[in-house]
Formats: sequence, C-alpha cells, structure tokens
Amino acid sequence: MRKNSVKNTRINSEVQRELSIIIREDIKDPRIHFLTSVTDVQVAPDLKTCKAYISVMGDEEEQQNTLAGLKSAMGYIRRELAHRINLRNTPEITFILDDSIAYGAAMSKKIADLHVEEYDSDEESAEE
Repeated sequence: MRKNSVKNTRINSEVQRELSIIIREDIKDPRIHFLTSVTDVQVAPDLKTCKAYISVMGDEEEQQNTLAGLKSAMGYIRRELAHRINLRNTPEITFILDDSIAYGAAMSKKIADLHVEEYDSDEESAEE
C-alpha cells in the first residue's frame, strides 16, 4: 500500500476527527487545556502506529500538562477509538506538540505591527 493512498488519507481524517471529539468531550482530566486541538494525524500504512499532532493555546506549562494528561489517558483514548472506528488494528498513538498555530499567530501579529509602523511613518511624512 502506498503511503499517501486514498484509503490512508481517509483513515487519517477519520482518526483526526474522532480524536478531536474524544479529547474535547470525553476526557475529564483537569490537566488537559480546554483550547486543545488535533492539527494533524498520520497513521502508518500497517495501522500499527499513529502520530497525532496536538496544538495547545497556552503557555509552556499548560502545553506540558496537556501532553502529560493525554499520555495518562492513552488507554482510554485508544479504547474509545477502537469502539468508534472499525479498523483491523487500533493504532498506538503518539502525541506530538505542534506549535504551528501559535507560530502563525505570532507571525500575523508581527506583520500587523509592521503595517502599523509603516502607516504611522506615512502619516508623519505627509504632515511635513
């Protein structure tokens, strides 16, 4: 089976959707931040392993606490995933912290700040 086959793409999106629902609605661990999202999922073609990229909008401590909470709930998450998705094997999930959303927000803020500075300098030159 090819790595980017249609079947693998469908499985990735289905696992991502179900993981998001499980994390958002079913897990009651207080360590897991309420602004936690699953940004991407990569299930191996043999369905044995899965990398789930998690984004947490918060500081470094909240991110580490969320990862610890998810790792401690790994058995529950995997069991719920097995009940919701009919796969030959339920993959072993590895949670990886993804800071791309926070990076994108920081870059957008920097760009907006540059536009404000440029606008202010244009106004000052127009007044002279």
